[in-house]
Amino acid sequence: MHYSIVFLREYRIMVAVISLVTLSTIILNALATQTSAQNDKIETFPIGSKPYNSTYGEWSAKWWIWALSIPEENNPVTDQTGENCDINQEGQVWNLAGTTGGSVTRQCDVPVGKAIFLSPLNIECSYAEFPTMKTEQELRDCAQWPGASIEVTVDGVKIDDIDKYNVQSPIFDVDLPENNIFGAPAGPTKAVSGGWWVMLKPLPPGNHQISFGGSVLDNPTTGTQSFAVESTYNLNVG
Repeated sequence: MHYSIVFLREYRIMVAVISLVTLSTIILNALATQTSAQNDKIETFPIGSKPYNSTYGEWSAKWWIWALSIPEENNPVTDQTGENCDINQEGQVWNLAGTTGGSVTRQCDVPVGKAIFLSPLNIECSYAEFPTMKTEQELRDCAQWPGASIEVTVDGVKIDDIDKYNVQSPIFDVDLPENNIFGAPAGPTKAVSGGWWVMLKPLPPGNHQISFGGSVLDNPTTGTQSFAVESTYNLNVG
């Protein structure tokens, strides 16, 4: 009888341990599934839509007005760490800056509820930078990339069909400050931009990593590159 009691006690302990292990496994699997599902679902505004009442092309013009209006010394485009990522950010959309060449990794705090607008590769042409250009069509012909390779990833998940996000802006007015990022004469001018743009729907609170960039191919057949950019943002959404 004493042996049976000891055996029963050990049996109950063993069942309890197995139950705890099973429960832990179920919880971990559920969390992993939830995280995977969250990561696999990158929500972007469709290219033909009008997020917050503006088209993608109109948002690209607003992005460039934002970027060009900030002097080089504290411009998010020339920033190497992310310390300037919040300068002149307004409204429901948060702009992420790329670079004028090379790669960079930045840290940035983004308020909850902000859509995120970025470009892996784009170009802007203005009368101030190219004084020989006199017409909008000349600006549009300038604001185009030749063959290019581009990529955007959010939390390690690549955005598919990125080529469909290629748009040109309407012609827009911008007032260039002294010491602007392109060294163009200060003052009012008109410009057009072209390239690939993505607007992400607001990310959930927490830490996220967004990487985006591209390269222009001198020879698409051999893959020879003439220009390449890459930006990685470690975001704290909160």
